[in-house]
Amino acid sequence: MIGDIVGKGGRNTLNILLPKIISEHEIDYVIAQGENSAGGFGITKKTSRQIFNSGVNVITSGNHIWDKSDIFEDLEKFNSKILRPMNYPKEKPGTGLYVDENIAVINLIGSVWMGKIDSPFNQIESILSQIPSMPIFLDFHAEATSEKAALAWHLDGRITALVGTHTHVATLDNKILPNGTAFVSDLGMVGAKDSILGMDKDASIARFFNGDKRRMKPVEEGKMIFNSVAIEYDKTATNASKIYRIDQEIHI
Repeated sequence: MIGDIVGKGGRNTLNILLPKIISEHEIDYVIAQGENSAGGFGITKKTSRQIFNSGVNVITSGNHIWDKSDIFEDLEKFNSKILRPMNYPKEKPGTGLYVDENIAVINLIGSVWMGKIDSPFNQIESILSQIPSMPIFLDFHAEATSEKAALAWHLDGRITALVGTHTHVATLDNKILPNGTAFVSDLGMVGAKDSILGMDKDASIARFFNGDKRRMKPVEEGKMIFNSVAIEYDKTATNASKIYRIDQEIHI
């Protein structure tokens, strides 16, 4: 499961590193956070194709999923492999659940500091009732680490893994909870190392220093980081047996 892919630099880093990681670690399935892949805000048909062509099976998202209307058509396709948070209003394009014969992927967004959002704790119960007993992976796109941890503990033993996204800062709290659910507060990102969340430093600093809301752009060249976790599990069971970080750096 791969952290937020930020802009062209993130996409290029993914394209270079992911095929090698899949081979070296014998990865069977890849889930990646793609909502920042198009210019740092949103996702398009073009950027989603690039992500899939790098070796990703399912793309999850968050609060920027509708920033580019180009993606709406793909979100509405039957059993789309591009997800949006399930606890957004139903009239919004897309779904937050993907299921095939081997795996289920859920996408939810947090309710703390993320605007008026339906409770993910209430939403998850109706989602799980739709899924047969199988490996279930949840991308919880949330600001508060406490909310991520609370949902993981609430679901311990009922899903294979819950990973946090959104903050773009990788955490080192990856672990298997007592009843077998893998957890990490935040996957991190795929983007520029010398940046602020993958974006141009000066524009970000200006927003805090003097309120200058100049356009923020992803950094496309230089040192790039790739943040992710690998999760090992038995395909015939729900529980995970291992979760470990795969973090790499390159220069492009």
